[in-house]
Amino acid sequence: MKSANLGTERPPTSRIDPVVFIVDDDVSIRESLEQLVLLQGWQPVVFSSAQDFLTSPRPSAPSCLVLDVNLPDLNGLDLQERIATSHTEMPVIFITGFGDVPMSVKAMKAGAAEFLTKPFDIEILLQAMRNAISRNQDALRREAAMQELRNAYASLSKREREVMALVVSGLLNKQVGGEMGISEITVKAHRGQVMRKMKASSFADLVNMSAKLGCTLPNE
Repeated sequence: MKSANLGTERPPTSRIDPVVFIVDDDVSIRESLEQLVLLQGWQPVVFSSAQDFLTSPRPSAPSCLVLDVNLPDLNGLDLQERIATSHTEMPVIFITGFGDVPMSVKAMKAGAAEFLTKPFDIEILLQAMRNAISRNQDALRREAAMQELRNAYASLSKREREVMALVVSGLLNKQVGGEMGISEITVKAHRGQVMRKMKASSFADLVNMSAKLGCTLPNE
C-alpha cells in the first residue's frame, strides 16, 4: 500500500495499459480506488491535490480522471475547467460526499462523464471508468489519424497544395492548369503526387481530407 504522500509522485511518461488518474485529499479513498484500478489491470496514478495533478506529465495511453469535488487547493469543478483547455478529451468522473443538483448539472454540462455521490456503488464506478477509457481511446485514435493527415499535408510542396485546393474545389485538370498557368499534363502529375502523399484512395477521399484540414483556395 502506498503512503499518504502519493500526491507528490509523478506518473511515468509512457504507458501501455490504460491509466486512471485519481485526485482526492482523503488517503483512504485514494488507496481503495488505487487497489480497485489495479484489480482491473489498469495503471492508477494518484494525487492528493489538484495542483499536483496539473503539474504532472501525461502519458499517451488511454486515460480518465476520477476527481473529488472538494479539494484543499483548487476544487474539482475549477480543475475540470483547466483540464478542458489543456487536456482535451480526458473524461472526468466526479466523486463527492457533498454533491447537490446544481453542482452535478454544472459538472455534466462541462462534459463530465459521471457524477457520483459517496458512498457510491463500486460497479457503477467501474462501468463509468470503462466507458471513460473507451471514450478516450476513441479520441486518441481520432487525434492520431488527424496528426497523420497534418503530416501528410505538410509533406506537400507549395505547388502541390495549390493543385489540391483547386482540384477539390471542383475544377477539372484543364481548368486548374488555366488558373495556375501550367499544362494539363503537369496538373495531372501534381495531382498524382498529391494523391500518393496524402494516401488518398479516391477523389472523394481527398475531398474529405481537405475538409478535415480546413484547406482553402490559393490567395484566400
